[in-house]
Amino acid sequence: MADWKIIGLGGLFNAVLSIIFIVIFFPLFFLGPLTGGFLASYFSQRYEDYAKMDLKDGAIAGIISGMIGGLIITIILIMGFEAIEVIINLISLEIGMIPGANTLVAAYIIFQLSIIISIILGALGGAIGIMVKKSEKEILHNNKRFHYEKK
Repeated sequence: MADWKIIGLGGLFNAVLSIIFIVIFFPLFFLGPLTGGFLASYFSQRYEDYAKMDLKDGAIAGIISGMIGGLIITIILIMGFEAIEVIINLISLEIGMIPGANTLVAAYIIFQLSIIISIILGALGGAIGIMVKKSEKEILHNNKRFHYEKK
């Protein structure tokens, strides 16, 4: 069973980091979902049996974190898009289109892209989190065994 608080915090971290990178330097926005999925799987292992949690479980924790983060990103971007909606409606009236139609299409596209990208990158980050945690565990286990054999 996954720890929902950790997954929710991973999704929130995903959204915050993505929004910051979208505003500051857009090409780095993918680090948000990767980091959110990584944190969700890496820290949720603390509450589970290490032997039973594998890449699939980490990817699922990352997917759920990505879904939460994608929804938060969508809400923030659409709320910020309201300021642009007025300008789009004025342009639409000049062209003769239905006011608000472009805004709905843009909101739908933002929703779809943020969810899809966050889910895929969250799953990848979750799998990476599991691999890092397992490699740390192996290093610690080998280090203890080495010190034990040395004595």
